[in-house]
Amino acid sequence: MFAVIKTGGKQYRVTANDVLKIGRLDGAAGDMVEFGEVLAVGEGENATIGAPLVEGALVTAEVVSQGRAKTVIAFKKRRRQNSRRSRGNRQHETTVRISEILTDGAKPTKKAAAKQEATADAEAAEKPTKKSALKKAAAEAEKE
Repeated sequence: MFAVIKTGGKQYRVTANDVLKIGRLDGAAGDMVEFGEVLAVGEGENATIGAPLVEGALVTAEVVSQGRAKTVIAFKKRRRQNSRRSRGNRQHETTVRISEILTDGAKPTKKAAAKQEATADAEAAEKPTKKSALKKAAAEAEKE
């Protein structure tokens, strides 16, 4: 099953478990994002095309990471004038993994967000920071 979603002024054809790099969205890694602007949904000849949107269709995705795109260089030169200008730009982007394509007003399941939070909390508890290690060493030195 596929869906055509619209986000950030662009349209993407997606299926379950696709990984996309799209324009910046709010949310940390592991958060669930919903795309309500579904333009088409279906499979093969059974595809439903919206006018302009498909009623009751929803696409959910998990935020994988936040980052920035490659640098795009804008270079301007005026010949024989000894005039050059170079400037770069890096757009902010979000990498998402499509988890579900829902139709007929179905509700999304939110497993990924809970799993991600649990692993992040466990890692934070296990991993000591440099500052805590230094404080611990200083406290031991004072005792001696």
